[in-house]
Amino acid sequence: MKRILLQFCAILWFALLAVGVQAQGESLGAVKGAIRNGSARELSQFFGPTVELAFDGDKQSYSATQAEFVMKDFFAKNSPASFEYDHQKTSTESIQYAAGKYIGKTGSYQVFVQMKPVGGALVIDSINFTKE
Repeated sequence: MKRILLQFCAILWFALLAVGVQAQGESLGAVKGAIRNGSARELSQFFGPTVELAFDGDKQSYSATQAEFVMKDFFAKNSPASFEYDHQKTSTESIQYAAGKYIGKTGSYQVFVQMKPVGGALVIDSINFTKE
């Protein structure tokens, strides 16, 4: 009986782990879609309480509301033509990283997105745009 209970617990644990990994991948996918669409509103749904935004090395921390306005301004000046991830990675601390290329009307940018778990959900910790 103990063996069956142990097997059941192991299966349950792996199932819950798989659901968590899938949810994390969905978050990065939704972030990619928001950037591709140039939607600061969609993107802001994934902001943590504070977000670090960097444009060509100029980094600043913003509240989620301020960061939404900063991204709205960026998208207005650099409307997207395309955006795709080149690389995605998850650290042992469940921090997700994605690097990609954003092509806008004023040029192309290398983009680095970092998401971290906060209160059981993945939130954007930082986004870095570097003009090529």
